[in-house]
Amino acid sequence: EENLFDRFSGRVMFPIHSLSGQVLGFGGRVLKKDAKTAKYLNSPESEIYHKSRILYGIFQARKSIMQEDKVYMVEGYTDVMSLHEVNIENVVASSGTSLTNEQVKLIKRFTPNITILYDGDAAGIKASIRGIDLVLEEGMNVKMVLLPDGEDPDSYSKKVSHEEFARYLRENETDFIRFKAQLLM
Repeated sequence: EENLFDRFSGRVMFPIHSLSGQVLGFGGRVLKKDAKTAKYLNSPESEIYHKSRILYGIFQARKSIMQEDKVYMVEGYTDVMSLHEVNIENVVASSGTSLTNEQVKLIKRFTPNITILYDGDAAGIKASIRGIDLVLEEGMNVKMVLLPDGEDPDSYSKKVSHEEFARYLRENETDFIRFKAQLLM
């Protein structure tokens, strides 16, 4: 007799859609803070679900990305949802993987302009620098926004008004050369 268990027990579920809106898999985010469990857990890789080839939110964001001619790249599912709540819909997440070549090519189909919006902590900075190189290799325009220390797009968008959040993004968007220079200083 097989022992069945719920892979996503105690997690809030996020359906991951293909470009055409079909559900390919799920992401689960843990509800209780527990050092022993991974914060995010995705469906296992399968014939239809390859996390390196898909971006969370791309189905919902396509139209807005083309209208705005820009995409915001964030880290997690809740970051995508929080930005939608403040009326920023041209947003996708790499959902727990570092940005891949296939993901960058997917974005390029809709816009050459990408703004990386990662957490202001050391891990977020490291992740965004890794992402920059891939985006530049594809000949795209990359900008960065670092949120105030200790904030992520989800927490910060709840702290300030919609207008303040949009203004923060506009005023703190820097090209990657300035961004890297600021880090080095």
